[in-house]
Amino acid sequence: MFRPDLPIETARLRLRPWRMEDLDAFAAQRADPEVMRYLYDEPLTRDEASKQLGALRPSIERPDSWMNLAVELLETDVAIGGVGLNFRSDVHRQAEIGYVFDRASRGHGFATEAAEAMVGLAFSGLGVHRVVARLDARNVPSARLCERLGLRFEAHFVENEFVKGEWCDELIYAILDREWSARPARQVAPPADVAGS
Repeated sequence: MFRPDLPIETARLRLRPWRMEDLDAFAAQRADPEVMRYLYDEPLTRDEASKQLGALRPSIERPDSWMNLAVELLETDVAIGGVGLNFRSDVHRQAEIGYVFDRASRGHGFATEAAEAMVGLAFSGLGVHRVVARLDARNVPSARLCERLGLRFEAHFVENEFVKGEWCDELIYAILDREWSARPARQVAPPADVAGS
């Protein structure tokens, strides 16, 4: 249904299909309890990570399916995380974005840069009307990422999901195609506290 031209390059990153050669980086990310803290899965074993990696697709085959791309640094060709895009409905023209990055890559704006590329792809490539992000209410850095991209806070659902043995709150952020195209251009740079490091 949707097969974007890959790779997608941003100022510092390359978004491309996951490869089995990425298993070491992927398995390390998915084994880290801090990385997995706000995701549905528990930390994965290497075998579980290998199976999950093999199932990731760089295209959307039908409504309500995900495409997942590796995110690597242009200067090192090392996968530091991943981004996803779910085409939720062709009738309502909605998509959802997701992102997961290793701990060492946090605080440099990489997740924001990659997520911005995916939101842009949803609007320009898929032609959606609305993009949403769903996140655990405790995940403050993810909420800040959404706000940096210009997504609007729309909802706070109280204890609406039972995840990893506990009731969790969920936040919904969203942006419409006309809002995305009208927003001012964002300067890609690391946050001030890590600039120059």
